Amino acid sequence: MKPINVGLIGYGFMGRAHSNAFRKVNNFFDLDYQPVLKAVCARDGGKAKAFAERWGYQSVETDWRELIKRDDIDLIDICSPNNTHAEIARAAAKAGKMILCEKPLSMDGPEGEEMVAAVAKAKVPNMVWYNYRRIPAVTLAKKLIDEGHLGRIFHYRAKFLQDWTISPELPQGGQGLWRLDVKAAGSGVTGDLLAHCIDTAIWLNGSVDKVTAMTETFIKERTHTLTGKVQKVGIDDACAFLARFKNGSLATFESTRYARGHKALYTFEINGEHASIFWDLHDLHRLQYFDHRDEGQTRGWRSIHVTDGDHPYMKNWWVPGLAIGYEHSFVHQVADFFEGLSKKKPASPTFRDALETQYICDAVLKSGKTGQWEKVSRLK
Repeated sequence: MKPINVGLIGYGFMGRAHSNAFRKVNNFFDLDYQPVLKAVCARDGGKAKAFAERWGYQSVETDWRELIKRDDIDLIDICSPNNTHAEIARAAAKAGKMILCEKPLSMDGPEGEEMVAAVAKAKVPNMVWYNYRRIPAVTLAKKLIDEGHLGRIFHYRAKFLQDWTISPELPQGGQGLWRLDVKAAGSGVTGDLLAHCIDTAIWLNGSVDKVTAMTETFIKERTHTLTGKVQKVGIDDACAFLARFKNGSLATFESTRYARGHKALYTFEINGEHASIFWDLHDLHRLQYFDHRDEGQTRGWRSIHVTDGDHPYMKNWWVPGLAIGYEHSFVHQVADFFEGLSKKKPASPTFRDALETQYICDAVLKSGKTGQWEKVSRLK
């Protein structure tokens, strides 16, 4: 196997998820490449060193520019806040590095366009970490749709619910709470949670034509962690929007961090002329399927336990019947990226693919302000 030296930027939740994937992928997938955990980069050198020791990184940097300059780094993995993605990605592309970037791609569409142009000019492999595509049950849903089992699609509905920001005492900004700071995150639940729902939706059901949205910020002011001052909250706490897909189907999307009792409830349902499918992150190894063409009194929803060897990715894991979890979706994404290198066929979503999700997020946020239907932009 050819080694690929990885330089990770950021050591938070996603830094751990990605590092685990890099460490595990060659144990379960036969690949031409092997990731080497070469360096982790973060502003806090002490915490970066502790992270490096725990996860097996060989060295530490505190300036991402120095990391990108290194000749012994082949791939830059961006796990830092959203407002850093574009600058790091452009510099990494110019240096000829492969790039994996956490979602969302950028703060907005125009910034994403710059990132797409940078990787296109440099001709470097790139991908965005929309990992839910790689959960076997979701990948199976894609297969069923592409094979025509559902027929014409009429409805798509998705929701992603959390409850962790309800307290007005929760501050905004800083290392752990940058997602509540509009300057760091760009948006709230739209870019954080709905971006996942949107990416899955356009992968399964095609492009979105236009949207109309409602957004709300329930707590208008919060103390900022870094300044200690009470400041206006600029992100959306909740968002609900309607959408029309280019294939004529209708959609509803909802996300909030104010749904008491829900930590990460992500579900989608798709209704077609012949069949319907439903998936729930809380039961991620199952796909619910209803086929109207089933005959007899036992017709009804069936629960497909997606663990057999002929199901997506599962032949690489355990024996049939034994489930895998959330962290395995990242392993699958790394495996697909390296397989794409071998076949010289980019693994999706590339920066260009992820820009479509960013355009939809932009249209949703604009509609939340105008109250009007908004057309989704396209890359010219």
